[in-house]
Amino acid sequence: QVQLEESGGGLVQPGGSLQLSCVASGTIGSDSIMGWYRQGPEKAREEVASISSGGRVNYPDSVKGRFTISRNNAMSAVYLQMNNLQPEDTALYRCYSLSTEGIYWGQGTQVTIFS
Repeated sequence: QVQLEESGGGLVQPGGSLQLSCVASGTIGSDSIMGWYRQGPEKAREEVASISSGGRVNYPDSVKGRFTISRNNAMSAVYLQMNNLQPEDTALYRCYSLSTEGIYWGQGTQVTIFS
């Protein structure tokens, strides 16, 4: 059984930065896609970044140029560097791992941007 654990969330002012980390315990598939979703208050869930095992990345327009995803395959970890954070980025951020073995989710880490 694979478990994902996120860390790095917190409170930050507009324009600030945070780096989220997600580490998997157990072995995830070598072909896995890893990524991050978020869900803000009264908002639909949104995928904010994904990265393939080969390093191909995808971002929605809402975070492109501000968020950067990376991964360490040896450590089964994925990271999300978030810069120039804005109040609309306030959300619970959850990481996931998707492979032919299934999909796994972390519990999430809260990110709050306040003035």
